[in-house]
Amino acid sequence: MTQSAPPSQAPRPAPQSAAAPTPPALDSSQLLGGRKQVAINHGGELYSLRLTRNGKLILTK
Repeated sequence: MTQSAPPSQAPRPAPQSAAAPTPPALDSSQLLGGRKQVAINHGGELYSLRLTRNGKLILTK
């Protein structure tokens, strides 16, 4: 009788540090600068950040 190899296990994700730094927070008024809509260039792609009448932000490509 031959022995079979144990099934391979999927790699486990690295544990996240408990002291992960908090990303900086920007106020939406800093991004919009009093406008209702701004264009954001990211990685050569143009996105639109828009403030709705209800005060919500919508980011579209």
